[in-house]
Amino acid sequence: MIETPEFEIARFLRRLQWAAVGLGAFWLLWLLSPILTPFAVAALLGWLGDPLVDRLERSGRSRNAAVIVVFTLMALLLVLVLLIMVPLIEGQISTLVKSLPGYRLWFTDVAVPWIEKRSGMELASWLDLGHLFELVRANWERAGGVATTVLGYLSRSGFALIGMLTNIVLIPVITFFFLRDWDLIVGRVASMVPRDHIDTVSRLARESSDVLGGFLRGQFLVMLILGVMYGLGLWAVGLDLGILIGLIAGLLTFVPYLGPASGVILGVLAALMQYGDWKHIAGVLAVFGIGQVIESYWLTPKLVGDRIG
Repeated sequence: MIETPEFEIARFLRRLQWAAVGLGAFWLLWLLSPILTPFAVAALLGWLGDPLVDRLERSGRSRNAAVIVVFTLMALLLVLVLLIMVPLIEGQISTLVKSLPGYRLWFTDVAVPWIEKRSGMELASWLDLGHLFELVRANWERAGGVATTVLGYLSRSGFALIGMLTNIVLIPVITFFFLRDWDLIVGRVASMVPRDHIDTVSRLARESSDVLGGFLRGQFLVMLILGVMYGLGLWAVGLDLGILIGLIAGLLTFVPYLGPASGVILGVLAALMQYGDWKHIAGVLAVFGIGQVIESYWLTPKLVGDRIG
């Protein structure tokens, strides 16, 4: 088929029209994001929790009873994380802020002379280390009082407080109904698909949901287990910031190689600044080495690989 100039112009205009529709939809979603956010979060939680609800329902429990069990477990997990992690992270940040003067001395008296000796560069002459560390300290002091800052902002902003409270109330309520009516919602959506395509669309949607949901749930468990394992391991080595570094490394495990690489770099630097010997550096390397072996040969194959095929 020979494409005439008129055909090319018509195709370009059609693409331009679809691009305008897409941009308009994106702009509308952005405007409505404060309203749609709790519904999107609740839908994600409902989608992730639906397989467990279905499993409990197949075991003989009613749909409502299964939803109550899953919803209660999710709520308890969230409360447990908040009660344990928030004070722990704030304490680690406070420790980091208090340790910054010592880190500054180590950097200026040990690290910079060592780099200058081996590279021949004069770092101290053009790098304002005092200003740099004061800037870092000021920002970390602000970050250390996360709860105070957030509460202070919310107390000054009535609309922000109302919005936060609304989301806190809405998300659990909507999540409960998404969990209860997820199969009904899926059925309603399926009823809008043309009948001659329903089998193919249902199969593809089911396979996509199983693979993506299994991957997300498995990856979350891997991140959680590695974060706890790295944090406890670095704490056992003796690092004051071991738990914070371990949690960061665990969360970044979602990106291949970034989690262990960042954990090793931060852990080695923390060991050098705190102890300055090879024994603790070897301990840091051992923690991440053992963690990588466990992740590669057990965690990822069992929790992620088996779920996505």
